[in-house]
Amino acid sequence: MSRSYCIHCQYPQSACVCHALKPVTSNTEVVVMQHPSEVDHAKNTVRLLKLVMPQMKIYVGESAADFIELQHYLAAQTKPIYVVYPNEHSQTVAEAGASEAAIIILVDGTWRKAYRMLQLNPWLLNYPSLHLECEDESQYIIRKAKRSDSLSTLEAVAHTLIALNPAADIAPIFAVFNAMVQHKLTAMPALVRERYNGDKIKG
Repeated sequence: MSRSYCIHCQYPQSACVCHALKPVTSNTEVVVMQHPSEVDHAKNTVRLLKLVMPQMKIYVGESAADFIELQHYLAAQTKPIYVVYPNEHSQTVAEAGASEAAIIILVDGTWRKAYRMLQLNPWLLNYPSLHLECEDESQYIIRKAKRSDSLSTLEAVAHTLIALNPAADIAPIFAVFNAMVQHKLTAMPALVRERYNGDKIKG
C-alpha cells in the first residue's frame, strides 16, 4: 500500500509535523545552496526550514553553472551578503559587524560535498565568510556526522539568526526540527534508537 502524505507539510501522515509549525519572520534573508543529493533525503532539514520560513530561497546544484540565477540575483542586491561557512578567513558575526539586515548564504550537503561545492563556486569568495560561536552540540542525532562541530543546515540558520539579532524568535525553528527528530526516533527499533540517542531515550 502507498503511504498517505499530509497535504500541508508533505510528510507521511504518521510523521506529520503540522502541529509544530509556526511561521517565522526575519529581517535576515536566508539563501540555501543545496546539493542535489540532499533534496530527497528523508532527514533533509532544509525542507523543514522552508515550512517555517517560506520566504527563504533554495537553489539546487553543484557547479557554478547551476547557480547562475543566484549569482545574478545577489549581484542586484544592496544588502550585505555573507557566506556561513568556517574557514581561515571567516569571522564571527560580532567580528564582522554584521547586522540582521543582511543576506546569509548556506551550503547544504555533507562536509565533503559542501567543500566541493565551495571549490566549484569561487564566486562565493566575493563575499565575507561567517563562522558560528556555538557551545551547544548538534541535536541532529538521527544523522551521523564525522565532525564533532557539525550542525544541520537548519541549526546553522537558527544560530546565525540569533547571533545577528539576540531577540530573534528561533523557537519555532527548533520546534519543527524536534518534532521531526522525535518522529524518526520513535519509528526506530529500540536497539537502533539507543545507538542514536545514547542514554537519552531508553527503548
